[in-house]
Amino acid sequence: MILKIIAQNLANGALATGDGDPEDRWPDLLARIAPHRPDLLLLCEASDWHRYGHKQLARAMRDLDMDACPLPPSSTGIRPAVMYRGATIGRWVRYNDDWSQTTVHGFGVAAFDIGLRKPLSVVAAHFDPHSPDKALQEAKVVATRGYKYGPLALVGGDINYPPTRGPAPAYGRMRPYNRAARTLVGPDGTLQPDTRVAGMLERCGYQDAALEMFDRSGDETLLRPTGATDRIDQIWVTTPLAPAVIGYTVLDTPEGASDHHGVMVELDTDLIDASDLWDYR
Repeated sequence: MILKIIAQNLANGALATGDGDPEDRWPDLLARIAPHRPDLLLLCEASDWHRYGHKQLARAMRDLDMDACPLPPSSTGIRPAVMYRGATIGRWVRYNDDWSQTTVHGFGVAAFDIGLRKPLSVVAAHFDPHSPDKALQEAKVVATRGYKYGPLALVGGDINYPPTRGPAPAYGRMRPYNRAARTLVGPDGTLQPDTRVAGMLERCGYQDAALEMFDRSGDETLLRPTGATDRIDQIWVTTPLAPAVIGYTVLDTPEGASDHHGVMVELDTDLIDASDLWDYR
């Protein structure tokens, strides 16, 4: 089975500008997402999607012909969301947001039966943009909870920090608050990307899907920025899932749908390494 997984930051729920003025960008995001018919959709900044009887969540479900997991608790209201196509991946068999309160924006782990002894677990993640130290803690919690139902886990969303390898961010175009959060000062006084969050995910046994495909193909366009200055939107897969990654695409049209590009991974479940499907403990 080939699964398509898309991660997309909506930017203010796709319903408003950053200044709070009404701005319905959902039709543009629908035009970006729907043609790919994702099996799993990991959204960030689903702000106000719970209001008025979950009106916008219901709209997205109808427009995409997908269902949604419960929205996790969030201290900011800028919560992530997981949507799924029941016709291909079935209903979720577990959904767990027990540790959502330890992160700024919240998260939940959704598990799906893909015909193996352990389910596929997916997390829509949106790490703290202001403090790399807090984001480092969040990455550890999210990565660990992703393993709750076994070693087949995928984390995707607005990671907010640079990957361990790739083109240097455009430091000169960064807003000063982003530059302060996402960089370190080297011994010679030059700026360097702060890759500690990505490094934590790697130490937890996750692999950056874009780098996985780049190492196979050498295609540097896979590593292009997803935000204004750097590649902060990422999808990470655990080691058993890495051989199953057969495609990676940056989604950037229509222009202006969001201030973030989307990213899509294609996963061939027949290529998953199921030799050691251990139990969480």
